[in-house]
Amino acid sequence: MAVSRFSASALPATSAPPTRPRPAPQLTNAPLDYAYDGTFEGLLTVLFSVYDRKSAPNSIQPLGAVQGGLFVQPVEVVTDEATAARVWKGLLQYMDAEARTRLFHTFLSEQPDRELVIFRYADLAMRAGRDISEHYADDNVRRVQRLAQQMYREKHRMEAFVRFEKTQDGLFHATIEPDFDVLPLIAAHFTKRYADQRWLIYDRRRHYGLYYDLHRTDIVQFDAGTAPQRSTAVSATVLDEREPLYKLLWQAYFDHVNIPERKNLKLHRRHMPLRYWKYLSEKQPREQRFEPIRNKRPVQPGGPALGAGVADAE
Repeated sequence: MAVSRFSASALPATSAPPTRPRPAPQLTNAPLDYAYDGTFEGLLTVLFSVYDRKSAPNSIQPLGAVQGGLFVQPVEVVTDEATAARVWKGLLQYMDAEARTRLFHTFLSEQPDRELVIFRYADLAMRAGRDISEHYADDNVRRVQRLAQQMYREKHRMEAFVRFEKTQDGLFHATIEPDFDVLPLIAAHFTKRYADQRWLIYDRRRHYGLYYDLHRTDIVQFDAGTAPQRSTAVSATVLDEREPLYKLLWQAYFDHVNIPERKNLKLHRRHMPLRYWKYLSEKQPREQRFEPIRNKRPVQPGGPALGAGVADAE
């Protein structure tokens, strides 16, 4: 079934920021521990609650990971979509759209202290009354910038390394296991590139996926036991009968474009990390032994190296 997850692109369009942003309220009350539902909308609602209560956060934790003390119970903040949209729009008074997007990427990075990093970055921007994206003397600014770069790198790799398999009912499915939660970031790319076919990309680590039905892309979640597994575990009765041939053709193409004399495993693993290999068709064990294509004549002394067909034509 489809589940709701926050996406920055789903928020309403915003107008130009005012010339003089309103200063952030002073947090004069005692600090509090906050708990929320784990969504980005919920976190934005927490940010509003911090300034509404005028109480800085000691901690901001998802409800499933709350670690309360004997005498201290966290304040549970109920997610409000209208409030979240208001906060998201209000951030443009203190930073440009690119800097604001980096906060969303920081949230998707799933770092243990991501909530406090986002709060501190936003609070610093509101205190400064201007964009602080180049204020690298601050540790939170550096972390947001670094995490955004890591997210972009992971997004780019997922767009390159996803390998689909076709099932008997015409669905193209792929399983991934990225380091960060990048599904919300790659949805637009695959929706545009594969608009003429039904597909499913499933994040095995986070137990949800993207499903495109030829009309729209939805976020879906599966019950335990029904989630797609890695390609090598899919029953052959589920796959299209031509799928093994497609896999063989892809492996043959990969082998023939490879240049053994230029083999550089260190560089290869830098561009294609080992953790992705188990989901790549070209990295699976070969069912047929590789045989090079013998369509070239040896170089003749004093003459150019020509293909057999070209030589015969002359």
